[in-house]
Amino acid sequence: MTLPPGLDPSPPLPPPVPRRAPAPPPPQGRLMAWLVPLLCFLLGFALYRLWIDRGSVSYNPRAITPRGDLAADEKSQIELFKESSPSVVYITTLRQARALGSLNIMEIPEGTGSGFVWDNAGDIVTNFHVVQTLVQRGGASGGGPARATVTLWDHSTYDADLVGIAPNYDLAVLRINAQASTLRPIPIGESRDLQVGQKVFAIGNPFGLDESLTTGVVSALGRTIQAVTGRPIEDVIQTDAAINPGNSGGPLLDSAGRLIGVNTAIFSPSGTSAGIGFAVPVDTVNRIVPQLLAQGQVTRPTLGVQFHDAISQAITRRLGVDGALVMGLDENSPVARAGLKPTVQREDGSILLGDIIQQIDGKPVATRDQVYAILERHKPGDEITLTVKRGGDTSQIKVKLGTRPN
Repeated sequence: MTLPPGLDPSPPLPPPVPRRAPAPPPPQGRLMAWLVPLLCFLLGFALYRLWIDRGSVSYNPRAITPRGDLAADEKSQIELFKESSPSVVYITTLRQARALGSLNIMEIPEGTGSGFVWDNAGDIVTNFHVVQTLVQRGGASGGGPARATVTLWDHSTYDADLVGIAPNYDLAVLRINAQASTLRPIPIGESRDLQVGQKVFAIGNPFGLDESLTTGVVSALGRTIQAVTGRPIEDVIQTDAAINPGNSGGPLLDSAGRLIGVNTAIFSPSGTSAGIGFAVPVDTVNRIVPQLLAQGQVTRPTLGVQFHDAISQAITRRLGVDGALVMGLDENSPVARAGLKPTVQREDGSILLGDIIQQIDGKPVATRDQVYAILERHKPGDEITLTVKRGGDTSQIKVKLGTRPN
């Protein structure tokens, strides 16, 4: 049906909405739009260069840079070790033990240490404490329960016999049956002219590692340490050369490769080197070893006086005098024959004080160790002068030192 004009049923269309232009991107977005493609390009370029350059990378060892000559002190140390190490030996003590759960007897290591060749007769010097078990268990040979072996520089090993011991000096001598051609006696120096600061070298077998060299200097002189017997060892050398377990008995050398001491102890709570080591001076060694070779023990000078430091010091302090109180005398001793008076207890229980030794050869003494230290500088038969206080009088007495086995 046709509608009359003006009656169109379709509603009129709304007017068109104008379109807005898109907002421009923020500045950060524009930066990232450039930065990301740039980074991708650079990474791709780097990978490309790595790919094409991989053929130029060398997988062969690099060329060695010439070192040049060794320093003079390095050369001297190398030469010293080459010359001296054949004189140093490795000592092992062994003891017999029964295998657990068995009747079989086997030998097990008891301890290790170092030593050095003294002469072409096969005599080896070491510390007493290195071979102490031989004395405690019956000797180094002859079927005893303990024995020792000595390994030379060429790795040949020999059974060792115990020749002599000096426990008060921590020294001992072993002997091996080796050809003289394989023995390299160590050169002997002297210790009386050592100076603090001079170089020293220790060769030994620390922790069982043979032929080890350590270096250092003389840190101090005139130290006193205790031997295993409790007696003082005088004029000991202190060094900062590393001394560890196993170095005991080995040589301490000067820069000329001469023996100046026998490494004997360290001062360390942990038992390893802490920069303080001690060596028995060679002047003592060169005096003691010949006696051990000749008679197996040391003959020491003796006064024949008995001391008691605690009692002596308590009494001398109360009296206000210095010196060592004579507590007793050995029968027929030099001082007994010289008329020295000991401390005695009377029948009524009272104490009659003896003489007080104030000086020996002009050197003051107040303890037993100080007396022994002075005597160590003498030999049996030497005459010494005692300055003695008796009551209110002071007199001087000359006595000849007697002989006492070590």
